Amino acid sequence: MQAGRTVLAQLMDFVPKHEFDKCVRRYGGDKRVRSLSCYGQFLAMCFAQLTGRESLRDIETCLRAVGRKLYHAGLRSPAPRSTLASANEKRDWRIFADFAQILIAQATRLYAGEPLGVELAGAAYALDSTTVDLCLGLFPWAKYKQTRGGVKMHTLLALRGNLPSLVVITPAHVHDVNVLAELAFEPGALYVMDRGYVDFAQFHRIHQAPAFFLTRAKRNLKFRRRTSAPADKNAGVRFDQTGVLADPVSRRRYPDTLRRVGYRDLETGQPLVFLTNNTFLPALDIAQLYRRRWQIELFFRWIKQHLRIKAFYGTSPNAVKIQIWVAICTYVLVAIARKRLGLSSSLYTILQILSVTLFEKTPILQALSLMPHADLQAELDNQLYLQGI
Repeated sequence: MQAGRTVLAQLMDFVPKHEFDKCVRRYGGDKRVRSLSCYGQFLAMCFAQLTGRESLRDIETCLRAVGRKLYHAGLRSPAPRSTLASANEKRDWRIFADFAQILIAQATRLYAGEPLGVELAGAAYALDSTTVDLCLGLFPWAKYKQTRGGVKMHTLLALRGNLPSLVVITPAHVHDVNVLAELAFEPGALYVMDRGYVDFAQFHRIHQAPAFFLTRAKRNLKFRRRTSAPADKNAGVRFDQTGVLADPVSRRRYPDTLRRVGYRDLETGQPLVFLTNNTFLPALDIAQLYRRRWQIELFFRWIKQHLRIKAFYGTSPNAVKIQIWVAICTYVLVAIARKRLGLSSSLYTILQILSVTLFEKTPILQALSLMPHADLQAELDNQLYLQGI
């Protein structure tokens, strides 16, 4: 029965609590805790993500404003900002990182049948990173330039459902290709990445998995063509070739056959050259798959704009990592709810509605599936305007 329960409480029904408790026990998160448990901390931080709170004081004030409704959402009382600050500083961030991986695995199974737009039996992933800038005066541990600080969020995004499959948080100075060396590649999967990840030794490791990679070729690539397939120039395909690397050093790192596909974007006229070890997908599908790589750019932009990972609630490495991992948990939790409730609205629309209905006592399916009433729509429009979207 959902009658009398807040939307937030119903959303938290999608949290596998027993799995969360396992993560807490693994790192002793609730040891000697008197007031704010790890789950209470998680709820308060999720609330902050969903409603766009700017500071710990902001979180405390808003939680106090809803009073008795907190209990039904799982919080015994409003979390004092000093208690929440202490929890973010001292509790092991791996509790939330491990729980995020559990949610990601659950969401990946739910979205496994999502259409990809091309005939590809295996999984498809986009790999990229984004830098979250930090004030060097407040975050001296995150220095990566003379006057700037930051951390880098390396993300493997499953293109079926646009869900993060793996997230690695490093100092901002860590080069993208270093993370590629740490990945375990899934047999039969295809990995789409930009030119920053070109490393022929790592590409050969993908090839031996056996899996597939797709990237843009660098302008100075030395390639010895062996065969050419017919190219549909009306569709934008300029050439479709197989061959080997001509540079001796690169050839030692990747001795097997490669495929080079030339494509001209019909909308912009931009010429693109792709490099892959996949020899059976049509050339046009290769171009379309690389275009899907932009989903990860949209994910980064979305998570920076709509989840609170720009205004941090704490300044230690531990507090920053907790906030990023809770942001990812929130994103994936809403994706799980969307799928299980059978909603067709975008995640962005759902999050916007949640931001103003969390403490309404309405069945969650009704709150998220119906067109917003006039007052709610006006509030959503106002939020869109204030965020410049």
